[in-house]
Amino acid sequence: MAKALFNARIAKMKLLIPKPKETLIATARRIGYVLQHSNPGEQAFTRDLVRGGYPRFHLYVKERDANNWVFNLHLDQKKPVYEGQTAHSGEYDGSVIEEEAMRMWAILKP
Repeated sequence: MAKALFNARIAKMKLLIPKPKETLIATARRIGYVLQHSNPGEQAFTRDLVRGGYPRFHLYVKERDANNWVFNLHLDQKKPVYEGQTAHSGEYDGSVIEEEAMRMWAILKP
């Protein structure tokens, strides 16, 4: 039952997350993510898989409406090659991404 509910709320590793009463930063910490940077309308968080920073999960969060956030998840496999560049070896789907999305959903589901 929980998996069906999870699947109904996910599309291309974008998750619709109902806002809890806590702040976004507190919610991110609860699922193991730390703030990387904040821009108007979007915040970015990371969760390292190993010491040293890569590979790591990268989560972009936008407010969808007053009651929901949209979590956009991918896996950074390695650091960008050139300083100042954002291009990287990222994965946007697959079993590792799905497992992480399910782990987050299990913690955050209402």
